[in-house]
Amino acid sequence: MPRSSTWSMVWLVAMREVRTRVLSKVFVLTSGLFVLAIVGGGAFFAFFGPDSQDASRLGVTSDAAALEPALMTVAQASGTDVEIERVEDDAVEEKIRDGGLDAVLSGSLPDVEVTVESDLDSALQTVIVAVVQQEALAGEIAELGGDPAAVAQQVAEAEPQIASLDDEEERDPAQMIAGFVSGILIFIALMGGGQRVAQGVVEEKSSRVVELLLATMRPWQLMAGKVLGNVIVGLLEIGVIVVAALATAWGFDLLDASALNLGSVAVWMLVWFLVGFVMYALLLASLAALVSRQEDVGSVISPVIGIMMVPYIVGVSIAPWNPESPIVEVLSYIPFCSPFIMPIRVALGTAGTGDVFIALALSVVLIPALVWLSGRIYSNAILRTGARVSLRQALRRS
Repeated sequence: MPRSSTWSMVWLVAMREVRTRVLSKVFVLTSGLFVLAIVGGGAFFAFFGPDSQDASRLGVTSDAAALEPALMTVAQASGTDVEIERVEDDAVEEKIRDGGLDAVLSGSLPDVEVTVESDLDSALQTVIVAVVQQEALAGEIAELGGDPAAVAQQVAEAEPQIASLDDEEERDPAQMIAGFVSGILIFIALMGGGQRVAQGVVEEKSSRVVELLLATMRPWQLMAGKVLGNVIVGLLEIGVIVVAALATAWGFDLLDASALNLGSVAVWMLVWFLVGFVMYALLLASLAALVSRQEDVGSVISPVIGIMMVPYIVGVSIAPWNPESPIVEVLSYIPFCSPFIMPIRVALGTAGTGDVFIALALSVVLIPALVWLSGRIYSNAILRTGARVSLRQALRRS
């Protein structure tokens, strides 16, 4: 068979898989639910997260204007977001009533008054109390002949030295979330896509459709086309999710204060999905060819599913919280485990470019051997209907 005709057969099978899967209700529904979950989660953190609350708006009258520098200094030191606005004495009530200001500070020491509509925000109250006490203390020091500025500097410098017995690096919350989500997403995509391949093989075998297809093409072409088609479907599915995540993060400005490189994480996640899907799809397609009933699929693919579970559990339970763990680092280089763990390490910033390429090379080198092994099993088992074909029989030369 001419080379162009050979690969055209593979492409035809792949396109058939793409049309069947992409137009199915399951694909549209699951992709839509993932996108809604990502956008909804991003919106929730943007509007209700701890760093997303609106700044407290504080007004100061002319007689309290001298406290403005101290208020800003204390607010910044305590991590309280405060906006200060000058207010005329006769406009205090109006500014409070119309919701423009949370509180208005008026008067001078020691008769400082805070006007609010109902309750004073606790963080804003802490800032105001600290400033009033600080100014009162400065006044007493000045009356005693001391230098309030020098005393304030000494107080500010009087901090205890903290000696940590566990010198653990503080993790960026955004990186931890990205690593955790990457591990779950890769697992769902590989598990779902691999099972689709296996079920499709058995469906064609049980309905005898495969006999008609193999009358015009070779077994390896059929298997290669099914794997290629499902790779395209998987890339479309995970690509939609990744694009939704990128758009959500940038649209809601969720990464302004984070060191997370979301673009790099997304690219490497797609790369590792592609490598992992090819590896697992080849194995699952060949093993599924050993049986003729959908009820028996689980029994033949369970060893591969078990292999997938080990790096997934390690990836989501250990890697995001302790990426330097020896088991995490070792498994990230082992083929079949790398697609689950290396994206998490990339998200956390603990895997350098060299580490990623070494792990990628180890996995890619294994793919030709998987192609040969899976092709032999598939070719020798796909036309044998009835009883389950043993792995030994499928590996024999036909």
